Amino acid sequence: MAEPLSRAWRPDWPCPLEQVWGRGGRGPGDAGHRVARGRHWRALNTPGGPATLAVTPLDSLGVVAAQAWGPGAAAALELLPALCGAADDPSGFAPEHPVLRGLLRARPHWRLPRSASVWDVLVPVVIEQKVTGQEATLGIRRLLSRHGEPAPGPGADLGLVTFPTAEVVRRIPSWEWLGLGIDPARSRTLVAAARVAATLERVLPAEPELADQRLRSLPGIGVWSSAEIRARALGDADAVSFGDYHVARDIGWALTGSETDDAGLAELLAPYRPHRLRVQRLVGQAGLGPPRRGPRLAPRTHLPT
Repeated sequence: MAEPLSRAWRPDWPCPLEQVWGRGGRGPGDAGHRVARGRHWRALNTPGGPATLAVTPLDSLGVVAAQAWGPGAAAALELLPALCGAADDPSGFAPEHPVLRGLLRARPHWRLPRSASVWDVLVPVVIEQKVTGQEATLGIRRLLSRHGEPAPGPGADLGLVTFPTAEVVRRIPSWEWLGLGIDPARSRTLVAAARVAATLERVLPAEPELADQRLRSLPGIGVWSSAEIRARALGDADAVSFGDYHVARDIGWALTGSETDDAGLAELLAPYRPHRLRVQRLVGQAGLGPPRRGPRLAPRTHLPT
């Protein structure tokens, strides 16, 4: 095994990695993020290629230590600050609502991270379109299992897998998508995006003010998908997930005590521009929302397994 590259980074704020990254984006079976051996392990596609990134949270000396393996190791370490939220600017976000003040008081140093690759965000976002969380998770895991690549170095031993590249996605036949549990509408969107993936990687980070327009020009990418991609890939602090099954009602409940719709959500969040995503994230991280009285939405059963 090749020796890893290393970096010791001293952030200028008490970077709380547990809050920024959580303990894994999709639970204990997440093939892209694990917490093990006291470190966060990430499988990434980077501008330099695939990489495994292992990050030790802030120590008593104020240092975040990282190691990386693979062709993209140097790029992963260069991107480390942005991945940890250093590019985010929360200044100006001082909510007066008592609920939000309390949530922010509990997470005063939390920031919005960016990703190493727009493509690594776009793929799961499209798979998550208009389906239950369970169905999306299964589709993502099947895609990674059949078409992903084991992460470089020790990442493979931890079961980490990188998302298939745009070139691989373009070659997946229609019947294989159905076998992954991903319907034609979503697979067509992924294949179309794969054709312009290189342009997206180059243009979106360089022109974040035009990112929504460019994303929504792609077939199958609407308001919700654009917001999710901008939030996760670019750390866009104003990218609200309008059209989400839970977001409007949860924020409405948290801030007013009653559920609301997208129109009501837009009105509620208007005073928080350009930090509306911070409200969404704080409410979501705290698990606030109306009581769940009914059964969960059931996954669809008409797709092959």
